[in-house]
Amino acid sequence: MIRADWIGLLARSIPEALEARLDGLELPPHDWLRAPETGTVMVRGRTGGTGAPFNLGEVTATRCTLRLGDGTEGHAFVQGRDAAHATRAALVDALMQGPRAAEMRAGVLDPLAAEEAARRAERAGKAEATRVEFETMVRGDD
Repeated sequence: MIRADWIGLLARSIPEALEARLDGLELPPHDWLRAPETGTVMVRGRTGGTGAPFNLGEVTATRCTLRLGDGTEGHAFVQGRDAAHATRAALVDALMQGPRAAEMRAGVLDPLAAEEAARRAERAGKAEATRVEFETMVRGDD
């Protein structure tokens, strides 16, 4: 898993699930390079996924950057106004870059990835249940 993958996973995680995974772990102290701040970002889309980009609308997001005592920096950008979620995500990002990476992967990232996969499978199953199959019939008119 590369850094972009775990940052995305942390951003998409349910805040309570991330909090539960970090509960009981000893988290290091940190200094703020950018304290959590909330604002809006423009979401862009593409027609059919490949067409010309267009501005879809704005979404509320919270970002922060922190530095651990050893100089490692952690960044987070999450949807919504949850400053605590952004802080926890930035801490995990920083810890994934150091000697605690294996611990964070096994205790935090892997379970979050499994939960996300289960949510996606459930959503796909609900969508599949609404699928309509169309068949073409020959009318016999020549």
